[in-house]
Amino acid sequence: MQYARQTQEALDRLDQSLAQLRNMIKRGDIKSALQFMEEGPLKEKFEELQNMITISSTGNMGARGVQNTGTF
Repeated sequence: MQYARQTQEALDRLDQSLAQLRNMIKRGDIKSALQFMEEGPLKEKFEELQNMITISSTGNMGARGVQNTGTF
């Protein structure tokens, strides 16, 4: 179940970054929001989750961390 825990933690971090992005947009700070998405923490969090999914699929692990179930 380590995969499930790590995936949930990565999803939580992504959710926190999305909340930060929402606040930037709400304040009208569009330039910072774009940078946050394209070069900053939101991009990093998304890539982290994407890498976890890619690694699990190349290791013959499915979306729930079990063998032979395929990818999302």
